[in-house]
Amino acid sequence: MSVAPIDKAAILAEALPYIRSFNNKTIVVKYGGNAMTDDKLKEDFAKDIVLLKLVGLNPVVVHGGGPQINELLERVGKEGQFIQGMRVTDSETMDVVEMVLGGLVNKEIVSLLNKHGGKAVGITGKDGHFIRASKLFLKSESDENIDIGQVGDIEHIDPSLVALLDSHDFIPVIAPIGVGKDGEAYNINADVVAGKLAETLKAEKLVLMTNTPGVLDKQGNLLTGLTAAKVDELFADGTISGGMLPKISSALDAAKSGVNSVHIIDGRVPHALLLEILTDEGVGTMIKAG
Repeated sequence: MSVAPIDKAAILAEALPYIRSFNNKTIVVKYGGNAMTDDKLKEDFAKDIVLLKLVGLNPVVVHGGGPQINELLERVGKEGQFIQGMRVTDSETMDVVEMVLGGLVNKEIVSLLNKHGGKAVGITGKDGHFIRASKLFLKSESDENIDIGQVGDIEHIDPSLVALLDSHDFIPVIAPIGVGKDGEAYNINADVVAGKLAETLKAEKLVLMTNTPGVLDKQGNLLTGLTAAKVDELFADGTISGGMLPKISSALDAAKSGVNSVHIIDGRVPHALLLEILTDEGVGTMIKAG
């Protein structure tokens, strides 16, 4: 669809106050869902991130890679297992996770960003030991520990490596792999890493890209502007449940811990990032602390 020059000018003018307001502010983006697997959406995402960097924002990308991990596990004849929505990660599976997240997926994102004029650098939490983690145990109904292997719980994030990259106009692209006290690798939920990183960096925004329009009420209607208190209510009455629980929990923790706003957006929408950050309309749910 062609856009008249006057309409293009209006769109650019609409973005100006947002560019001014967010100049030199950090925005943490959790990249996942269809936006990571559809070739056109991947290109749109890369262009959006590079544009945000060029107009003065400091985007930091944290990515997942569940479908790609499942695909490689199948190729090596290993079936993925999940307990309470968490991937059981034995040492063999952890090798695959590191290959996919720290290698294949991470470097593909870096290459796409660099192709469109960015200066992207791919890292994992093992680089500089900047994401320290310990073993995560799940709880059974009888309150007993369930061992799911090398799955990590974040103990500490050192912001200095990301800050150094930002200060030299690089775009950090982070695979959600943590490191233990003895150097062991841990697989960590990407939403959790993005949320904790946003808190640590005192980010202006945390953006979580999903395969849903955002947070929906029980009738399937999109909920746009939410407070942390309202989200607590949605947890309590069962509106938020299932696969959205860890994502919204990370968003809520970030909003309560100093991140100015958290956005849950539909990554299936072309240029969803630009629409959410630089326009009046937005394409998802925004959560603020108060």
